[in-house]
Amino acid sequence: MIITVIVVGVIVVALILIYNNLVGKKNQVANAFSSIDVLLKKRFDLIPNLTEMVKRYMKHEADVLTQVTDMRTKATSGQMTEVETVALDKTVSRALGRIMVAVENYPDLKASDNFLNLQASLNEVEEQISAARRAYNASVKDYNNALEMFPSNLVAGLMRYQQKVFFEIDAREAQPVDVGRLFET
Repeated sequence: MIITVIVVGVIVVALILIYNNLVGKKNQVANAFSSIDVLLKKRFDLIPNLTEMVKRYMKHEADVLTQVTDMRTKATSGQMTEVETVALDKTVSRALGRIMVAVENYPDLKASDNFLNLQASLNEVEEQISAARRAYNASVKDYNNALEMFPSNLVAGLMRYQQKVFFEIDAREAQPVDVGRLFET
């Protein structure tokens, strides 16, 4: 009888520890995602300034600017899931890259102090987003591993925890947007 109580007690303690570990990992992922979300908002706050400044110079790239503005509106709506946020981040990164490449055709814009300051701010935010993505992905890896490893996978199944998505980007986008390179001679 005493052995049964001890075994049950050990099992209960083990389940509590596993449960707490899973909850901690889930919250760590949420915290890391929140950091990315804050930085993406910072990026989206820069977009109206960038769009307005670039619009004055770029008549031919108006469709890209419109797309970026529409994406900003969607991102700031607060109605997106984590999966949608990850997908939109990829799309915005590509669009910002196209805008910065198009800037090369406008020497007056490239020489503008306001544009240079905006460019530096955007570059800084892109670097911070890249660092936050790495932290988020590390948290997701730990969380997803815990969901798959025995015995925590049993507890995770009971809790109906689902795997989280990684912030994965295309190989050509593996680096932050380097808008500074556009001004090298």
